[in-house]
Amino acid sequence: MKSLRCILLPHLLLLTALPIASTAVGQTLVSPYTPGVTAEGITYFLPETHVRLVLTATRRCHTPGEYAQYAERYLGISDATTESYETWTLDNVEMIPYGVPDTSKVYTIALASKTSAPLVSLTPDGILLAVNAEVHQPSPLPEASCTPLPTPALNASDYLTADILRAATRAKRAELAAQEIYDIRENRSLLAKGLADFNPADGEQLKTMLQQLATAEQALTTLFTGSERAERHTFVFDFCPRAAVERQLLFRFSKFLGLVDADDLAGEPFYVSVANETRLPESSLDGKKKKKEKPDLRYCLPGRARITLSSASETITETIIAVAQMGRVEHLGGELFNKKFTTHVMLNPVTGNIEKISSEEEEE
Repeated sequence: MKSLRCILLPHLLLLTALPIASTAVGQTLVSPYTPGVTAEGITYFLPETHVRLVLTATRRCHTPGEYAQYAERYLGISDATTESYETWTLDNVEMIPYGVPDTSKVYTIALASKTSAPLVSLTPDGILLAVNAEVHQPSPLPEASCTPLPTPALNASDYLTADILRAATRAKRAELAAQEIYDIRENRSLLAKGLADFNPADGEQLKTMLQQLATAEQALTTLFTGSERAERHTFVFDFCPRAAVERQLLFRFSKFLGLVDADDLAGEPFYVSVANETRLPESSLDGKKKKKEKPDLRYCLPGRARITLSSASETITETIIAVAQMGRVEHLGGELFNKKFTTHVMLNPVTGNIEKISSEEEEE
């Protein structure tokens, strides 16, 4: 169901190049630039922070037993059902922030003729990861999936006696099957007490015999209680916390239908709330007359968002994450790529913030 996955596609890159204002400086420059093809520099994006909500749910499908209608009469089991049904449980919710290219924050490292070209690491979609440093690509995000869960391989027909198989009616076969279950329970009790006609030679043999009797009882009992198979499902939702929102409907989940459409009232509603808790330090340029500066490497000083997932009655999970679009873009001043020093910069692919910066003097 495509409407449930809600995956945001990356923006298409515009191939129209805008003119760049030339600046006569003897260093490598970084200038605002529209994505395009250039032989003179490396174009990169700063990220916009998105969040992938990963839901883990279990689906259980129940098949009624052949003798379900006799379960209470012969075994005292009152909740055996004669109808097939399925149930869903929501097991876990996880929020994973990740970065996508912010097409409004694209820059170019223009390579000056008298400077050495930097080693620049980018993600496949163009987010800047590092300059003059080797880094790993971001880990892949969880995807929607369905995995069958292991269930005991029980076959009741392996334990049917000749009397059960010869019985003419279903009611009689159910009665004899129930009697066989009671006999197994009695034999297991006698074996555990050491009163059986044949006693095991050692503890390991006793354990094996008790396990075999337990398996036989469980298999025959499924004739009355039914059998079950289970699947583990993973659902994903992507959203972008650009502004504060209060209890925005994200999805609906039903105990009997699983994940349903947002407008399907059969499911319980789940809401996402975003609170902007950004408290950034004052910029060094705030309140001052801006001087004409040599542009350098751009990075993001991210803000903070409190993201809450809640149902109609309770909070399911809450987390605070760093968000690039709630912060501001800053730049590294100075000559990063000159002949005297090599500067190493590593950036966070989710927020665009600087994670590590160092420099070393070049040998003459």
